[in-house]
Amino acid sequence: MNQVKDTARATVRIGYDGRVYKQFRGPKAQERFANEVRVLRYLEEKKCPFVPRLLESDSDQLKIVTTSCGARVEHLDSDRLIELFNELQAYGVRHDDAELRNVTYRQTDGRFCLIDFEFSTILDEAPGE
Repeated sequence: MNQVKDTARATVRIGYDGRVYKQFRGPKAQERFANEVRVLRYLEEKKCPFVPRLLESDSDQLKIVTTSCGARVEHLDSDRLIELFNELQAYGVRHDDAELRNVTYRQTDGRFCLIDFEFSTILDEAPGE
């Protein structure tokens, strides 16, 4: 496996099978794990085409496995960045970490994609749901 991220909050590896393996750790790891799983399931239900698909989740080990959305993007026009995160809101989710580090490029269809939904908000849920 190729490690692509190792921070106080998570470790992310890409397997030789192309799947992305993420393990949550650090402050509020359980809460962040649960939120990312919930948001990814919601976006799949909404048929959002530019986010990873959740393949597996393990709440005991705080691990998820998703499809890959391509390679990280190093440069993107600020207007295009805003447009991309606004497009996500049309699917009912605000990213809440709208930074370039959460944008990838999927070469198979030439599509910019978004990743890392642990801080995201589902907009049509009432507070406390």
